[in-house]
Amino acid sequence: MMRGMLVALVALLAANQPVSAADAVSFQRDVLPVLTRAGCNMGACHGNLNGKGGMKLSLKGEDPAADLAVLTRDMLARRTEPIRPDDSLLLQKATGRIPHEGGIRFSPSSHEYAILRQWIARGARFDPPGLAPLKRLIVTPTYQILLDPADRFRISAIAEFADGSRRDVTALIATEFTTVDVARITPTGDVICEQPGETVLLVRYMNKVVPVRIVFLPNRVIPDFRGISPHNTIDELVFAQLQRLRIPPAEVASDSVFLRRVYLDTIGLLPTAEETQAFLASTDPHKREKVIDTLLTRPEFAEFWAQKWSDLLRNEEKALDRKGVAVFYRWIAAQLAADRPLNEFARDILAASGSTYAHPPANFWRAIRDPLQRAESVAQVFLGVRISCARCHNHPFDRWTMDDYYSFAALFARIDYRVLANDRRDQLDKHEFVGEQIVWQNRTGELPHPRTKKPAIPRFLGSDAPVGDDRLAAVADWVAAPDNPFFAKTQVNRIWLHLMGRGLVDPNDDFRDTNPATHPELLDWLTHDFIAGGFRLKRMVKTILMSRTYQLAATARDSVTQNDERHYARALIKPLNAEQLLDALSQVTGVPVRFKGYPLGLRAHQIPAPPQSGRRGAFDGRGEHFLKMFGKPERLLTCECERNDDPGLLQAFQLITGELMNSLIKTPSNRVGQMLAAGATDTQILDELYLAALCRRPNATETKRLLAYVRDARDRRAAWEDVLWALLNSKEFLLRH
Repeated sequence: MMRGMLVALVALLAANQPVSAADAVSFQRDVLPVLTRAGCNMGACHGNLNGKGGMKLSLKGEDPAADLAVLTRDMLARRTEPIRPDDSLLLQKATGRIPHEGGIRFSPSSHEYAILRQWIARGARFDPPGLAPLKRLIVTPTYQILLDPADRFRISAIAEFADGSRRDVTALIATEFTTVDVARITPTGDVICEQPGETVLLVRYMNKVVPVRIVFLPNRVIPDFRGISPHNTIDELVFAQLQRLRIPPAEVASDSVFLRRVYLDTIGLLPTAEETQAFLASTDPHKREKVIDTLLTRPEFAEFWAQKWSDLLRNEEKALDRKGVAVFYRWIAAQLAADRPLNEFARDILAASGSTYAHPPANFWRAIRDPLQRAESVAQVFLGVRISCARCHNHPFDRWTMDDYYSFAALFARIDYRVLANDRRDQLDKHEFVGEQIVWQNRTGELPHPRTKKPAIPRFLGSDAPVGDDRLAAVADWVAAPDNPFFAKTQVNRIWLHLMGRGLVDPNDDFRDTNPATHPELLDWLTHDFIAGGFRLKRMVKTILMSRTYQLAATARDSVTQNDERHYARALIKPLNAEQLLDALSQVTGVPVRFKGYPLGLRAHQIPAPPQSGRRGAFDGRGEHFLKMFGKPERLLTCECERNDDPGLLQAFQLITGELMNSLIKTPSNRVGQMLAAGATDTQILDELYLAALCRRPNATETKRLLAYVRDARDRRAAWEDVLWALLNSKEFLLRH
């Protein structure tokens, strides 16, 4: 017992005596990185929220003072014994001399063991005051492409500190691959190929993480890029990477494929048969640019993109009521139609207050009633940052701490509501009201930090800029500022996702060092161009649409291109979303779909609110049911991920035998009925259906077989209904390609 007290006293005294500058081992610069490298303070081990085996360390060494106390004072100071360093539990368990659930982490002859032993032998002390923090981690290389038979390379890591000093820390870095079975890394920093493929190596030292993009290529033929001319800077950057990867881009899409794609991506509709005929017949070399310019000025563009923003801003009837949803949607569409700069658009939303009817952007705050949800929503939508993991502990994959989280959430703690004599929709939910509400700031509202129990100090993410008394105005100005490090990059990535099918950063709202962009140079260029262009949505959309990268075909030159989905060597094929599909079905058949409470003829993209349970429309409510079945979100999350476009059996039933499809095809006055009544020939009807549905004329084989089918049928109308049904169930119709 006396020995234990003595050891504890020695450890206590040692822990409170800082080391001199001459000491070789630093607790923060050496010991904690060793523990991180060995995995001791990771989330799966002692860095867990509740620790493991009675020992709890801060996640990845984020709280050095607390870690020092755990290592030198807990367990009667048995974890570190300066008198007999080799008997320290820290070393015995890590080397397997004492049973350890985490297994052997390093050997007694290792560099890690030597560092920990030296630190313990010198008294297990903290660093001297004024230790310069880590300023930058320089990893070389950050991008490596190796062609078979080359199968390895070595990385080096240099730590640069705030006092200007530098140090080689290659032996102290912790590493992690984003994909398995592509490569492995040795303790000396050699990255060795296990199989051809692409991965990212995350290199961590202290609080800095640097991604290293790695590609191991098979020795394949070098494609000929001489005949491939870029249209703009996007193509130059994309094709340069494809050339390095030896991936030949696909051919440019045909006029019919391009026209169908650009209509769906910009206004959510198919071109009419007449528009398709005119475009295909035109010999104007600038006709693609002209059709893009025309589409950007059409009212459908604003309506289509307003639906995307309504999904993100949680514009749904349950929280806002029917009128609130309608005025918010119309306001969003008006801003986009006027091509309002997106940073000003964001400022209006974030600074909004007042009546949810008279001042529509205030509905954003009406839908999100909790300060923590507000912080997470604003960070995800406007900054591309997912901070929810930092609510309970420091973020395991990003730089955000609990203090960052609650300081940011404190910016939204003063939002309050005044209900104006309206009815409660649900007696069990105090947030569901039908009627006008007033959003205002209660200047006495504060958010307590769960650890300190004191009000959290309001602060922007990654910034110490002062926050004024009007916190919402301060947030709005900070987000909208041209030098904001998050906003422009997030919006550019979101636009790229909607036009190209995959974000440069994926998921598109999860920007962090551990989730690097596939094309960082391209993302930077697009961001700078977006800012230089005044944050204009239409300008950025046109820039992307005019690129050869966007206009590539979905069919590839070879298997290498066909298997590529990360580098934009071909157009990505994706299913039409719920609104696109329903509007396309209505447009091709010539039968409008009615939604309850809305005038006949209104398209799915013009309906402000998503389908609600219990609402019924035309064909006994199958219009709303169809949208929900095909993945239209309920808008309960501020994330594109809520929309589900994965195909399923129920969707197949809707298209094959569903009542909505049956009604559209069999309506007597639909497109087929009108053409038959007008005396159109079978050839004319077939051409019309193909142009309306697929934006092309049928080929010779299709023409021969389908005309023969109709000619041999007993009921001409029924035969054409079969042809129409087959077209509407074809992959070519159901997919954007």
